[in-house]
Amino acid sequence: MSAEVEPTLSGGTDEHVRRVRLPTDRRTPAAARALVRAMLLEAGLPELLNEALLLTTELTTNAVEHARTELDIEVEADRAGLTVTVTDFASGPVDELTVGARNNTSDITEVAARGRGLLLVDHFASRWGTTYLPTGKGVWFRLDRPALRGANRPTAVQTSVAAAAPERSDDGTPSAAAMSELMQTTPDPYAEEPLPEFAAGLLTRVAEMVGAAGGTVRLDRGDGLGTQVFARYGRHPREGNELLRVPLAVHRPYAGELELDAAPSTYARPLAVLAAERLSLHLENDRLRRADVRRSAWLTFLAEASELLAQSLDVELTMALVPQLVVPRLGQWCAVHTTDEWGRLRLAASSHADEALLPHLHRVLQETGPDSVQSRLREASRSAAQVPLGGPVEGIAVPLIARGQRLGTLAVGRHQRHRHDPDEVSVLEDVARRAALAIENARIHAERRRVAQTLQQSLLPPVLPVVEGIGFAAEYVPTGDDAEVGGDFYDVVPLPDGRWLVVVGDVSGKGVQAAAVTGLVRDVIRVLVGDGKPLPEVLGRLNETLVERGGGRYCTLALAAVGPGDGDQLDVALHLAGHDRPVLLHGGGGATFVGTGGTALGLLDTITTPTAELALKPGDSLIFYTDGVTERRRGRELFGTERLRESAAPLAGYSADVVAARLRAATIAFSVEPPRDDIAVLVLRNDTP
Repeated sequence: MSAEVEPTLSGGTDEHVRRVRLPTDRRTPAAARALVRAMLLEAGLPELLNEALLLTTELTTNAVEHARTELDIEVEADRAGLTVTVTDFASGPVDELTVGARNNTSDITEVAARGRGLLLVDHFASRWGTTYLPTGKGVWFRLDRPALRGANRPTAVQTSVAAAAPERSDDGTPSAAAMSELMQTTPDPYAEEPLPEFAAGLLTRVAEMVGAAGGTVRLDRGDGLGTQVFARYGRHPREGNELLRVPLAVHRPYAGELELDAAPSTYARPLAVLAAERLSLHLENDRLRRADVRRSAWLTFLAEASELLAQSLDVELTMALVPQLVVPRLGQWCAVHTTDEWGRLRLAASSHADEALLPHLHRVLQETGPDSVQSRLREASRSAAQVPLGGPVEGIAVPLIARGQRLGTLAVGRHQRHRHDPDEVSVLEDVARRAALAIENARIHAERRRVAQTLQQSLLPPVLPVVEGIGFAAEYVPTGDDAEVGGDFYDVVPLPDGRWLVVVGDVSGKGVQAAAVTGLVRDVIRVLVGDGKPLPEVLGRLNETLVERGGGRYCTLALAAVGPGDGDQLDVALHLAGHDRPVLLHGGGGATFVGTGGTALGLLDTITTPTAELALKPGDSLIFYTDGVTERRRGRELFGTERLRESAAPLAGYSADVVAARLRAATIAFSVEPPRDDIAVLVLRNDTP
């Protein structure tokens, strides 16, 4: 801290004068003490050290706390003693008051009323006074050497050294050493619970200084435990004794008092007030520290609650999670009510710290009537404001509102020992906002999921046709995000010449745009093959349609026209437009890839789609699939085409349903993660006996 120092030495005398300007800072009293100590040692007045430091501390501390301006400290030392003047710059009346010689003991009540600092000044100083100026106020004191004092004045030599020094002098006034120890008593910074021990020590010192037979400090921290004995000294007060009580200067929820069983005396109340102020300062620090710890805990709780609520996109699970977060931390019980489309409240989830009382809670919540809990909940939902709950389930109801919509109410029962304090009510309102937003997000996601499922089902055939001698089977697994529509599809379409057309395709991307392209491809194929167009022409026109449409979407297709062949065989004409080659599973064992790759649709103006002619013997199967199968990932490893072939080989001789189901299971079991892409498998089998 900075200070302006103006040293002055009077020529031809032994006077020493120094002036220092100090800022309004908690370190100012320490700096002032250092200046006074240096001046006393320089002037050869060590016997005045205790009183000078004590009074300097009092005046500078009072000036810092009340004036809150810069301070001028002037210290003047001579052979006879020391004079210290503390001047602040707070505005005040323009008059001058000089006290002169110290007051008589009979006048001390008037001095004490002006502040405990002036009480100490009046007690220890040889003379003191207060000067009011237009620019501020100055308080000074004079300490004479012991030889110049009256015989009844305590000296530093008499009071400063001893731990065994008396707390009071013969006339009952406190000694300078006792006052210094009282002012310098502080909590142990290394103790686990320093304040009770500090309060006991402070109470003991002030009780001994005023000759009290007993004393008690009582404190209520507002935690539901009520007023507790924080510190005690001596015996319990005797019945009928008039006790000295001083309230502690602490803020809510703290409250307390210091009580002394002391005979009335001049110094009893001022010293009790002094001790109460010192204790209140540390209790306020304790309150603020606990409040900070509590707020940090609430912030951590809200962050964890938000994270848990955000992880669930299921409406019922989200609502069931809210009471588990609230009980028992914020109340004895919790109930979540949601509003239906007719505005009626429905109990969606509840919890109680005592599970045995949950049925009783449900009965109370279902009661109707003007004074019922239901009516209070409806009032909270209607008014969009918190409403207190009375009766057998005392607590508070908070509305659930998200994006301007009233979703219901969050009702929380009071704690077992105390009502909700303002901090807890604020936290409850915050929890209600976060819960309402989580519930609304879950509802939106559920609606998106229903729309996606409906749209996806419209792009797939509800059932596959039953054809004599031909077995069809398909398996479809949507992507892990069930709110998105995939681009994979399959279909089986009758051809005008009596054959059947198997279609397996994959449109790039996901979502509504991919679904629109999927529906377009599916409908164009059905229309063109229904008109009897050959498959190469169908693919060509479909490619032209996608290219003209633009949008960057492309499609891979596998088309297979199957019909009766020679004897019990099935003839297959296979066309691949950028799609993976299917697997031919021989009835007698073994699996191979068949077909020739072609150009994907929607990328180029012209395409090539070679035709592959196949003959399926009885028991043979042709397995079509999309890239969601081969690109199923486990870490950096892919399921791949070779693993697909190896998985299909042992399925020779099984029906189409079994082959499709086993391949789906093998693909899903390859990784514990949900599918990143749609999985589609379609099996065509020659079921001729």
